[in-house]
Amino acid sequence: MNSYEVFKHAHKGMAYLSISLFIVRGVLMYLGSARLHQRFWKVLPHVIDTLLFVFALSMLVLLWGNPFQYAWLSVKIVAVLVYIGLGMLAFKGKTQLVRRLAFLAALLVVYYILMVAQTKMVWPF
Repeated sequence: MNSYEVFKHAHKGMAYLSISLFIVRGVLMYLGSARLHQRFWKVLPHVIDTLLFVFALSMLVLLWGNPFQYAWLSVKIVAVLVYIGLGMLAFKGKTQLVRRLAFLAALLVVYYILMVAQTKMVWPF
């Protein structure tokens, strides 16, 4: 297995871990659990997402160089930024309705990101 494949598998693993953790945190939010405010739940997502980003950059350096020469990769990057914004709103929004809607919207964006990554098409549906 070459370096690119190692980074690709690590990236995919971190992506699934990040998404799973986001869902768990969302469930804790919906339940109004005090656990959501523990340091563990505030630090771990940043560690995982940092590794996710490092592995993505590693693949980019090894294979492509410029992500904007591929439309699907450009769209995926923009969608990740939208997901980050919605994720922040999901846990820091002023009202519970805003937080819940942002959480659901973030999940839809995650689904889109996964489909784009799998098909390498801007509109994979």
